[in-house]
Order: sequence, then structure tokens, then C-alpha cells
Amino acid sequence: MNHTDSVNNVIFGPLMLDVAGLSLTHEEKKILNHPLVGGLILFSRNYSSPEQLKALVSDIRLASPNIIIAVDHEGGRVQRFKEGFTRIPAMASLGVLYKDNQELAIQLSRDCGWLMAAELVAYDIDISFAPILDRDYGISSIIGDRAFSDNPDEIVILTQAFVDGMAEVGMASTGKHFPGHGGVAADSHIDIPVDDRSLDELRKNDISIFEPIIAGGLNAIMPAHIIYPKVDSQAAGFSRYWLQTMLRGELNFDGVIFSDDLGMEGATVAGSFPERAEAALSAGCDMVLVCNNPDGAQEVLSYLESKKPVNNPRLGTMLLKQDKKIPLNDLQKMPRWQRTFKKLAELSG
Repeated sequence: MNHTDSVNNVIFGPLMLDVAGLSLTHEEKKILNHPLVGGLILFSRNYSSPEQLKALVSDIRLASPNIIIAVDHEGGRVQRFKEGFTRIPAMASLGVLYKDNQELAIQLSRDCGWLMAAELVAYDIDISFAPILDRDYGISSIIGDRAFSDNPDEIVILTQAFVDGMAEVGMASTGKHFPGHGGVAADSHIDIPVDDRSLDELRKNDISIFEPIIAGGLNAIMPAHIIYPKVDSQAAGFSRYWLQTMLRGELNFDGVIFSDDLGMEGATVAGSFPERAEAALSAGCDMVLVCNNPDGAQEVLSYLESKKPVNNPRLGTMLLKQDKKIPLNDLQKMPRWQRTFKKLAELSG
């Protein structure tokens, strides 16, 4: 039985956490088996070679047969696995290409989403938190060339192609960072960003990007740790307005909502780690991330133990579709992989 066979009978825990190294410790195996842990995110420190990654993922599946394994592997500055994987260029390079050759850029964006996802799925990894739907206003160092473009229409076209490519090999997509991170200079990893724009401005310039991609089949969304005080006093990831009224209600989004990392500085506005988890889940997040802070993850786990488990079938939709998985040896022999690999290498310089 593979890990997607019994999804309908599984209660996925609402906590995604991380592990320290290249293999699992005994304690980490116990934590991963906890029924309230439903996800694991991998980082560069968890990778040394394709063989090691294969062994690590296998051990994770043994420790917890039903868990969402995730990684940030969007390309450019944010690609956790490098040696043995295709180097994915920053998405801005696709936006630059689009201005010269629209048809080629759209096809390459789809192929890029397909190749990125296919290489991860070959190692039994469920999701990459991608694509970026943020707009590059030229003021956010944390977004910058991670964004496809500074033009909303171009972002919609290119990200939809990227999402479609991911879906071809059975990987669910996650759009980030709702309702838009590009309009602030502050980095939410180390600061508490505030975006003073009005709701009308956000609708026109940022939310207008998310809306068609949601309609086009986006599977999940990650909200920003940003406060938009002219709309709501709470940061987006802790805001019932943003997650319920806007995302679920107005935009009719019925997919998964992942919190951004609750260990980031932008999340401290909600209090302690348990308070952050409670605020995010109460606002409407389906799963909360606690990364690079084992004590914080344990605090959240202890808090969740005091609550009644809730069956959330949405989370099961994030598991990779095994019937679309392409074995790695077959993948690299495919003309599409070889063609895309070459074009991406040219874009990466």
C-alpha cells in the first residue's frame, strides 16, 4: 500500500515541522509518528546526495506512512537540493523571456513546473511550495527576482502555465504569499512588515493575480506575515478577514491554507508559539509550519494535544499522485526533460 491509498481514512495532523540533519534520530521518528504531525519540510541541511535523500524520505515514510513531505524548491535563490538536480533559474528570467517571446516563455514556464515537480516526485516528495504569485515592485529584497514579473497579467499567464506543469506529474501547487508580499521592503523573516495600501489598491494590483489562478485550479495558498492596517489589524496569516471573508468567501478558494513559518519574526505579533498556532488555525489555516525551532514545535504540539483532533480531508489532497510519477531514470531520458534542462541551463547563465 502506498501513502495515498488510505487518505480518506486518515486524520492529518495540523502541524508541519522539520528535522535536524541528513538522517532521522530516534526522537525525530517518534515525533513524526505523532498523530498531530501531518507534515515535514526539508531544507538544504537535509540533503547531501540523491542516494541520501532517497534513504531519508524512505525513513520518513516508515516513521509516518501518511505525512506531507514538502520543500521550498521554487528556483533561483530558493532551491534546497542542488547537486543531482536541475538548477531552476529565478522565475524573473521567465518574465524577461516573456517580453521577447511570449509563446516560448509560456511553454518553458509549463515545462519548468513539470521538470521541477517531476524531479521531486521521483524521490517521493509531495510538494514544493511554489509558485510565487507576488508582484515585483522593485522594493522587496526577499521577493525580487523570485517573482515572475512586475506585470500582473504576465504573472497570471506564466504562473498558470507553471501550475499546469506541476499538475502533469501529480504535484499540488501552493501560491504564495497571499494577498501579496511584494509591496513592502521589510523581510518578514527578520522584521514585522506593514503594508499601508488600501484594499482597493491591493485588489487591483495583487489580489487580481491570485483570483484567476485560484479559478484555474490552485491547490493551496500560503498567506504573508504582513499587516495591512487599512484592511485588518491582524497579519494576513492570523486574520479571519483575509482567510475567511476574502479567500474562502469572496475568492471561493476551497483548497489548503498553509501558514508561513511561525518561527519568523513576522509571526511574533501573535504571541508565543502556542498562541501563534491558535491564531493561525482559528483564522482558517489548515496546517501550521514551525521550522528551525524544535522547542517551538514541541510547544505547538503540546498545545494541539489539548485540543480535539479534527478530520480535515483537504490536507490529503496535497499528497503526490503516485499514478503520474515518472521514475528518475525514465525521466532523464525523455526528450522533454532534456530539452527543458538545456533551456533552463541557458536561462541560468
